[in-house]
Amino acid sequence: MSNISEKAVVSPKAKIGRNVTIYPFVYIDDDVEIGDDCVIYPYVSIMNGTRMGCKNRVFQNTVLGAEPQDFNYNGDASKLIIGNENIFRENVVINRATFADGQTVIGDRNFFMEGVHISHDTKVKNYCTFGYGTKVAGDCEISNGVIFSSGVIVNPNVRVGGGSMVTSGVRISKDVPPFIVATHNPVKYGGINRNMLEGFGTPENIIGHVANAYRLVYHGQTSLFDAIHQIKDQVPDGKEIRIILEFLEGTKIGIIDKM
Repeated sequence: MSNISEKAVVSPKAKIGRNVTIYPFVYIDDDVEIGDDCVIYPYVSIMNGTRMGCKNRVFQNTVLGAEPQDFNYNGDASKLIIGNENIFRENVVINRATFADGQTVIGDRNFFMEGVHISHDTKVKNYCTFGYGTKVAGDCEISNGVIFSSGVIVNPNVRVGGGSMVTSGVRISKDVPPFIVATHNPVKYGGINRNMLEGFGTPENIIGHVANAYRLVYHGQTSLFDAIHQIKDQVPDGKEIRIILEFLEGTKIGIIDKM
């Protein structure tokens, strides 16, 4: 059984899981699926195309599955896919995809603070934190364990690598590599994210390898192409180094600059 307020507007076509709590003045559209043990607080709107997993908490005035703010949108029945155990605080807006064959995707155990906006077709993986008022444009990719401080703006088509941190008020138009700190405006490389690496349980020698890889990228007098080859030649192989190399080799818009 679920606890659904009589003052909530829940379409009879929506699929509501077990032990879901829906407070007064919630609006849930026809083509919506909500998994078990979710809590939906007052004045939330969950729109067509939203698929939500289990144990999510959605706070007041949040809109999930909002139509994309994209001039290419023509009314397609697109999707927003949400995993499990996410927290969406007040006034969060997440748009579904622009086209029917696309998806906006939110993984598991992410925390969206007040006023966050995630735009169409963006993919967020797991264990990310989005600080107050952070705005992420369309077609971005956010990897595992990223931390955005408050007021960050991420422009379209940007990738943010796993284990990175973006400090308050930063505006990003290029890719942010894994395991680093992005800071200042214009945004610059601010060193490796040692605290995150240590939090992951990364051994000290591996942290040193990560630091050496980024010395070659950001402190060498060479191109990114050459830096990638230097990393392969000079830095011992390992999981973290392979993640860095794969990210650098995959960039289409370039990476953020050095200090």
